[in-house]
Amino acid sequence: MKGKATSFDIAHRAGVSQSTVSRALRGSPLVSEETRRRIQQAADELKYKVDKNASNLRTRHSGTLALLLFEDPTADDSHINPFFLSMLGSITRACAQRGYDLLVSFQQLSNDWHADYADTRKADGIILLGYGDYLAYRDKLQMLVDQGTRFVRWGAVLPDQPDVSIGCDNFRGGQDVTRHLLEQGRRRIAFLGDASSHYPEFFERYRGYADVLEHAALPVEPQLQVNAESTEQSGYTAMETLLDRKAPFDAIFAASDLIAIGAIRALADRGLSIPGDVAVAGFDDIPTASFVNPPLTTVRQDTREAGEALVENLLRLIQGEPAESGMLPVKLVVRKSSLRSR
Repeated sequence: MKGKATSFDIAHRAGVSQSTVSRALRGSPLVSEETRRRIQQAADELKYKVDKNASNLRTRHSGTLALLLFEDPTADDSHINPFFLSMLGSITRACAQRGYDLLVSFQQLSNDWHADYADTRKADGIILLGYGDYLAYRDKLQMLVDQGTRFVRWGAVLPDQPDVSIGCDNFRGGQDVTRHLLEQGRRRIAFLGDASSHYPEFFERYRGYADVLEHAALPVEPQLQVNAESTEQSGYTAMETLLDRKAPFDAIFAASDLIAIGAIRALADRGLSIPGDVAVAGFDDIPTASFVNPPLTTVRQDTREAGEALVENLLRLIQGEPAESGMLPVKLVVRKSSLRSR
């Protein structure tokens, strides 16, 4: 076996679940004596040692919260979605105001990130930012729940989620952008972004967009939707795909500012003017949004309030109090990229 043995290795050898291993190693009375002996034998064979810091995560307060920030493809070396940079600042301030240190860990979406973190870090609870494909990620969240880790997540609030999450009103944001574009006289509005349950935030924005079009008696046309991830390159590629379809459109609603910025560059490369030929709007209001040419109409998420809510709900879980998922309001920020000349 390569590397340090984990509780998942023990579970596989002993023929039990990882959560049963976790309970057995910390002496839980819920595990039978026979099962405990089998788990201990497997642990001895694998030369597994219980990490005291992992035990501390569940048995005492360290005065530290952990933030797991997942890698995103970016044009620079940061590998951090710019939206999360302001979120990081607000979480840090919220921790400091409550007398907590913040441990920031830069994680990749490996198969065992949840186990690796819980086994090697010392913190009272975890805040998760970013995750990629939610359907692939959900099982990992359930594992955190099963092993008793206290954590909250920034993301869509879904009816079947296993955890506490804080997110924004993505559906309302999608409605607000689409109404604004219609008010500017646009009638064939394209959507750039993944519109499926794999990316629930984008999907809710798409649903808000579709809802407004339907109420305006306008068709929701599949040929005017192109999947895209939240990167400038993905936005550029999606915009090229849409242009190559030759389907007429007069506005773009991009599911994120990064997608919108990439789309603007692709439109300019094809000789189209913004907003003269095509109006463009994004979502997030990252710092760059107001500095692109033309400045980008977008939907602002309140990162200060988000940081406060994430820290507050995590501390409730740590203190054994009830915590609830919640959605924060959004605000449409209108700039030149979507305004028709008068």
